[in-house]
Amino acid sequence: MFWKSTYNEFIKIAAKPRSYIGLAAITALVSVILFAMKIDGLTYISFITASFEQTLSFEGNVLNGNLMAFIILQTLIIQIPLLVALVTGDLVSGEADMGSLRMLATKPISRTQLLLSKFLAGNAYTLLILVWLGVMALGLGWFLFGHGDMMILKSDGLVILKSDDVLWRFLSGFGIAYLALVTIATLSITLSCFTDNSIGPIVTTMAIIILFTIIGTLDVPVFDSIRPLLFTTHMASWRSFFDDPVPKQDIINSVVVLVVHIAGLLGIALFKFNKKDILS
Repeated sequence: MFWKSTYNEFIKIAAKPRSYIGLAAITALVSVILFAMKIDGLTYISFITASFEQTLSFEGNVLNGNLMAFIILQTLIIQIPLLVALVTGDLVSGEADMGSLRMLATKPISRTQLLLSKFLAGNAYTLLILVWLGVMALGLGWFLFGHGDMMILKSDGLVILKSDDVLWRFLSGFGIAYLALVTIATLSITLSCFTDNSIGPIVTTMAIIILFTIIGTLDVPVFDSIRPLLFTTHMASWRSFFDDPVPKQDIINSVVVLVVHIAGLLGIALFKFNKKDILS
C-alpha cells in the first residue's frame, strides 16, 4: 500500500501543470546560455584567460562542453530551489486546501506512511529536475561544443582538469546538488504541513533561503559560528569536486550537515502532520 501511495503521489505531481514549469524553464535557460556562448563564447574565454596569457599558452578546444556544463550549473543551480519548492510546497497544503486529505484519511495507510509517500514522490520529482538539467547541460553541451580539458578560474588561481577526469566529478557534484535540493524539498514539505495555503510554504521557503544566504555571505564575526550550520552554506559544495585535489573532508562535512537538516525537518513534518486536523 505504501509504494502504491507513493506512485499515486508522483502521478498527482505529474498531473499538475506547474510541475512542467521547471522542465520548461531549464530547457529554455540552458538553450539560451548555450546559444549565447556558441555565438560569442570566445569573448568569455578571453576574459578568463586574460590575466594568464603573459605566462601561459592555451591550446586545443578550451571552449568545450565540459566548461559549458560547469558554467550552466554555476548559473542555474541557485534558481533550481524555486522550481523544486514550487511543486513540493503544496504537496500537503494544496490537498488540505482542496479537502482531498479527508479522503486520504479513509485509506488503510497511516499518516506517517502517507507523508513519507509524499516525501519520496517529491524527491523523485527533484531528481527528475536535476537529471534533466544534467542531460541538457552535459549532453547538449558536448553535442554543440565537443569534449576537451576543463579550465576553471578560481579565486586563488586556475584549475585545469583533463577531459577523462571530468565525468566522475560531474556525477559526484550532481549527487551533492541533489542532496541540497532534497533539503529544500523537505523544508517546503515541512512548511506545507503547517498551513492550508499553497502559496505560503513556497514563499516562506524562498524567504528562508534568501535569509540564510545573506547570513552566509555577510562577513560579520557574529555569524561565524552559525554559518557552517546553515544548509545554504553547503548548497554549492558540488563545486568542491572540481578542485584539485578534492577536499574530501569538506565534502563529508557538507553531506553530514545536509543529511541532519533533512532528518530534522522530516521529523518535524511527521510530528506536525500526525497532529494536523484534516477532518474539519
